[in-house]
Amino acid sequence: MISRQTKQFLIFFTYFLLAVLFGIIIYYGFIKDPETCFDGKQNQNETGLDCGGVCALVCKEVVTGELLQMKEEHFIPSGKDTYDIVAKVFNPNGEAGAVSFSYTAVLKDASQTVLASRTGTGYILPLENKYILEFNLQSSTMPASVSVLTDNIEWAHFSGYQEKPAVNIYQKRYNEVTSSAVFGEAVGLVSNESQYDFRSVVIQVILRDRNNMPLAINSTVMNTLRSNENRDFRLVWPTAFPGTVENVEMIVDADVYHSENFIKQYISGTVAPVSVGRR
Repeated sequence: MISRQTKQFLIFFTYFLLAVLFGIIIYYGFIKDPETCFDGKQNQNETGLDCGGVCALVCKEVVTGELLQMKEEHFIPSGKDTYDIVAKVFNPNGEAGAVSFSYTAVLKDASQTVLASRTGTGYILPLENKYILEFNLQSSTMPASVSVLTDNIEWAHFSGYQEKPAVNIYQKRYNEVTSSAVFGEAVGLVSNESQYDFRSVVIQVILRDRNNMPLAINSTVMNTLRSNENRDFRLVWPTAFPGTVENVEMIVDADVYHSENFIKQYISGTVAPVSVGRR
């Protein structure tokens, strides 16, 4: 025979379970917000925050890489109390490129006091060397050194990438000009021999002496360079600079991270490119 106290306990426990069950039904049915792919929470069977699993959005791959390396840093007098900066940065990673990175170029005196600085952003492909050029930093004191630091690197993983797109410069030439308006000029022909259209292409020219030290720099931007398109360019130096030009370095830097076809081919789910589009 079950005692009266036991019966009371079983009745109480049964009502308690029914109350809990009723509360759960009320909470999940009427109070709790439904789990969705837009609630800012990793729930359901998502593999990331509102991505993966039942969600259509593919989770962004977390990519890291070795730090960018600075291979060259120089400052060049470019006028009265003004200086240009040229630096070469190298990406040592074979499968990670930087969609973007920030840099700070700083001119210092002999006591390491900052005389002038300039910030900017860039991007770089795997195993790529890239130049950073900054113009007309103001300082009434002659600098003793320059340093360029990079940070805020946003990495992207490259799959099947072997070499950068074929965008080349032909008919390269530097001339000193006997004109009152121009001291020197650099001319060439940019040829996009790749299958990609580019939103912008940067042309950089570095004039060096016999010891490979930079004497002067210049750059220009070409907008919307199509696949198989050729285009002439001309850069000028209006005033004389010291030294004798023995080596002319011309570099073309195509904005690959805004080429939709390039991104689709080598990077998956990491970059939202801006399509150049045809007119």
